[in-house]
Formats: sequence, C-alpha cells, structure tokens
Amino acid sequence: MKTKNGRIGGLTLVVALFLMALGSCTTDYVTGKRTFSLVSESQEVALGKEADPQIVAEYGLYDDPELGAFIDQLGKRLAAKSQRPQLEYTFRVLDSPIVNAFALPGGYIYVTRGILAHFNSEDELAGVLGHEIGHVVARHSAEQISRQQLAGLGLGLGVVLWEDFRPYAELAGFGMGLLLLKYSRGQESESDMLGVEYSTKLGYDAQEMAGFFGTLKRMRGESGQGLPSFMSTHPDPGDREVRVGQLANEWQQKVAYQPLNKNRYDYLKRIDGMVHGDDPRQGYVEKNVFYHPALRFKFPVHADWQVVNSPSTVMMVSPDEKAIIQLRLGKTDSPEQEVAEFVAGGKITVRQKRNAKVHAFSAIILETVVSGDDGNLGVLSYFIKKDQKVYVFHGYTTSELYGKYSAGFASVMEGFDEVRDRAVLDKKPERLYVKKAPVNGNLGQVLRRMGMKEDKLNDLAVVNGMELRDPVRSGDWIKVVSE
Repeated sequence: MKTKNGRIGGLTLVVALFLMALGSCTTDYVTGKRTFSLVSESQEVALGKEADPQIVAEYGLYDDPELGAFIDQLGKRLAAKSQRPQLEYTFRVLDSPIVNAFALPGGYIYVTRGILAHFNSEDELAGVLGHEIGHVVARHSAEQISRQQLAGLGLGLGVVLWEDFRPYAELAGFGMGLLLLKYSRGQESESDMLGVEYSTKLGYDAQEMAGFFGTLKRMRGESGQGLPSFMSTHPDPGDREVRVGQLANEWQQKVAYQPLNKNRYDYLKRIDGMVHGDDPRQGYVEKNVFYHPALRFKFPVHADWQVVNSPSTVMMVSPDEKAIIQLRLGKTDSPEQEVAEFVAGGKITVRQKRNAKVHAFSAIILETVVSGDDGNLGVLSYFIKKDQKVYVFHGYTTSELYGKYSAGFASVMEGFDEVRDRAVLDKKPERLYVKKAPVNGNLGQVLRRMGMKEDKLNDLAVVNGMELRDPVRSGDWIKVVSE
C-alpha cells in the first residue's frame, strides 16, 4: 500500500538524496549533453538495488526458469544496443496477472506474466523491453525523483493513513514509490523512440510494438492485486500506435535492417501452459471468505471491503479507506517474540494484552495505540500460531474511529481457521494454452468450437490481439484457457 514518503535507513528519501547528491551533474546518454541531477549514477544503481528485493518479495517471481532465462537473454541483447551498455541489467518475470512492464533506476526491469500473456510475437516483447530499457538509459526515474525533490514532494505517493505506521504494518513503501513514479509525455515519447531503435537494430519489427498499443487501449484502466497497470504507470502521450509505426519505418531506413522473420509460434510456444489470471494457490476470495490452499487457512472478509493480495501480505481496505486489516506471516515461530518486536518497533502504548484461542490455535491478542506526527492510530492485533508459523493480523484506524471498526477487525481475525475442504485444497489455476484452430471461421466461432465459454470470449479476443469478428483459418495458432 502507499505511504507518504519512502525511507532509507530511517531518513526520508528527500533528505537522503540531498545529502548524497546535491548539485551533481551527469550525462544525458541519448543527447550526449551534460545535465543537472540530484541523483548520481552510482546512487541511481543503489536505489534500484535496494528496491529490487522489495518488489520481488511483494509480488513474487513466476516459477518458470526457462521463460525467465529467455526474457533475461533477450533483454540483455537489447541493452547491448543501447547508449548505456555498461550497466548491469537485470530482467525479471513477476508472478502477477496485471498487464505491466516497468523499470527501476539502475537497470532493473520487470515484466509480469500478465503482459507476457498478451504479447503475440517476440517482436512485441522486444519492443516493450526496449521501451523499458529506454527509461533506464535516459535516466527518467532519476529525473522524476529530482524534480519531485526540488518541488518538495518526496515521492508523491499519497497517503493511506500516514507513514509513521509503515514499520509496523510493513507496507510496501520505497520500492512501490519508485514503481509508481509516472513518466512525462516527453519521457514516454523518448522511450518509445529508443525501444524502436534497439529492437530494430536486433532485427525485430517495431510495427508489432505499435500494434500492441492497440491492445493496451482496449485494456485501459485495468488494475488490481496492488500492482498498477501499464496505462497507469505509462500515461498515454497521444496516438502512440501511429507514432511508433512511423518511428519503425524511419529506423528501418536508418539501419541495415535485417528482419529476423520469427513466426508467431516462436513466441507463443514459450508461454504455452502459463498460469493465466489470478492464481488461487496464492489465495483467493469466494463468497466473502479468503482461502489460501497452499497454507491451508481461511478467514472471513467484509463484503464491501477491497482485498489486495500479494505473496507477502493480504490487505483489506474499508470502503471509506479509513481502516485497514493486514495479514502477514511472522518472521519467527513465536507469538511472544512477534509481539515483542512489534511493540519495540516505535512509539507504541499497549492498552491490553491477553492469551486466547482462535479455534484450535493459540494466540495473543493485543490492543495498542501507535503515536505519530499526524495523530494516533488505534490498533487491534492477533498473533496466531499454526503449523509452526505465526500469522500476524493488524487492524488499524485513527484512535477516534477505533470504536467504530474494532468489532469488525475482531470478527475477521477470530474467523481464522484451518481449511479442510478438498475442493479448496485442490483448486487449480487457469492456464493459457496454444492450440491450432480446428476450422475456418471468425475468432468467436472458432473459440466456441474449441470449447471456450461465452464469458471468456472477450478476454480471449484481447489476449489474442484480435476482435471476435476477425477471420481465423484452420491451423492458425490460437490462445485458449483451461485448468
């Protein structure tokens, strides 16, 4: 979740950056000119290096070493064509269904399995990876940080409650802060140009990248699971589809363009069998109950609260955004030790502490007040031991509203229990499969013939980069989903 400012070793980012980098000059690698920046190149790398494990912990890596190695190798080949080939680039595939790709300062670049599912050629993938490399090469994150520090805005993330509770709620702050930096229209256009340049030099057809922007337009506004969508972190600077198409033509004239002529299946075979959509093994909500099949637990959720699930944390946010319930795994196997570390973490006053049972599990229930610069938080915490793990619930709101929300906090935490239902424990994710069309027809007709349900057709049309009315020939490769 969002906090007011990220922290580095107890200092706000604005202070740290000014202490480290006030008035430094760096090179604009695209233009070759000297430029002013508050973030030196070494600090840029350090920022990305510090944020990377936070991003990985928050969203998880997709478990497909072969696919990950392919993305890393392609990314590094593209980066070698850039104006900053000396950087040590890192490419990762995040286990998220959200359609996004993003770059952190210093060469850390991420794609989600969600965006990989929506690519329909290696050319599209190369164009988007090149675009993200362009953000790194042009130091766009460093520029945005410098501008916001000069304006006194920190990372400009907004506030869920306030930053003082972040160490206790363990909210994703600094890493997410870098992720949520929005690029300017000029920066987006520059990265589009650089993505076209790098991919064209490798022999990829950047016209395919242009076509992918059409897919993104059909998905505008998609978000969830705590990770922003591509369109929210990459604001549309205008008709990118047309502009990228023009750039592709220009760069194919500038360089000795030698097309790789890879066919569609060259890419599709790499994502055949990939998890599609939400993965229920990581937790899911059904009929106002959150289930986690892998860890075999469940608890109730309020019907009108938003649930944000990630590998490290489950968050439930009230409709008025004035109260939050968080569940995370403890760092030890001792509820007492978890309580001690929590209380020692800041300005916390213990109002009540008692031992209890939550169904068959031993627990410690704690009521506290957390003091902050902007006021006090009322917090209800349950530390529940199950299977040699400690599950830590925190429900928090302002002290003034604690009486309103405390009973709701307790009803969720006291509902924590073992999952025994085989239907839950055996629940499997949907997977994306690549199959040959059995007949001629339009995409809708072919998908129905292949057994796809009506409520899946529109999503599958977008995933295939097509309209349901588009013609399909027998033998064409089509993406479908099934368990």
